[in-house]
Amino acid sequence: MSSRQTTTPSLPSTSLSSSSTSLSNSSPSRLGGTTTSWVDPASLPHYPHPTPIGGTAPAYVKQLTYNTFMCYGVGDDKDSFGYRVGREVRFVEVDVIRKAERRGRMEARVVVEVGVGKHMLNGAGMLHGGCVAYLIDNCCSTPLVVLGLIQSVNGVGVTQSMNVMFHSPAPIGTCLQIISTSVSLGGRVMSARCELVDKDTGRIIASAVLNKMQPVLSKL
Repeated sequence: MSSRQTTTPSLPSTSLSSSSTSLSNSSPSRLGGTTTSWVDPASLPHYPHPTPIGGTAPAYVKQLTYNTFMCYGVGDDKDSFGYRVGREVRFVEVDVIRKAERRGRMEARVVVEVGVGKHMLNGAGMLHGGCVAYLIDNCCSTPLVVLGLIQSVNGVGVTQSMNVMFHSPAPIGTCLQIISTSVSLGGRVMSARCELVDKDTGRIIASAVLNKMQPVLSKL
């Protein structure tokens, strides 16, 4: 996979409109026009989202990001842990914004929601830390996929490290709002951060920083 970033399309000063003439809502070509990419979101199976996804990102970016989440974060094995938890995650917003305080650099933001069910609990009846890590690993990866699609580079990668801080417990029935934001997207290493928040109370359940990298294909 080529790590060279192509020319960034011109964007409005505050947000990327889905009606922008510089980025159409049609599906883009394969990343970099090569077959050596680690994962090309455009080549993955289509997974329809049950409800419209809001936000400023083009429709094709929303769909390809969701396809990537479903293919690698959820899968099709109904007996797996990832399938049971991940299929309940709902994408709410996918945004791409130019940050004035970062000299116009683009930032991607993805908001998803999921309810805490019995199968996600520990022995104390609270959201299990392992389930928190699963949600962070997959949800916090999504803004990097978004930014990669916008910049025509590969933003998928594999997780290298994850620093999680647990702030408060989440009992069954809690509606988690997971807000993930891109931090950096380099040729080899990329980073994002996220917060898991109780949607009804605003209480922070957990926060994290995720680092990913492009794997060396010859070592896979």
